[in-house]
Amino acid sequence: MSDRPAMIRERLEAALAPDELEIVDESHLHRGHPGAKDGRGHFRVRIVSDVFAGLPRLARHRRVYAAVGDLMTTDIHALNIEALSSNEI
Repeated sequence: MSDRPAMIRERLEAALAPDELEIVDESHLHRGHPGAKDGRGHFRVRIVSDVFAGLPRLARHRRVYAAVGDLMTTDIHALNIEALSSNEI
């Protein structure tokens, strides 16, 4: 199995230049969940980046989803996102 958190980290760092980034694999909490049957994982991401300054929550999430790109169809089933700008922490 690939190192999914590392792949997520690589993409988020390249696209969003975060000041802080925490990625937690919560897949073990979802064993038996119908959406987990295909082997994709559940992850929680806390990201702090000035890219998010002035953006509403939905736009921030869209930026994160765009950054992880095709991992949403190959490796990620669910992504719990907390996206903040540096002046919000």
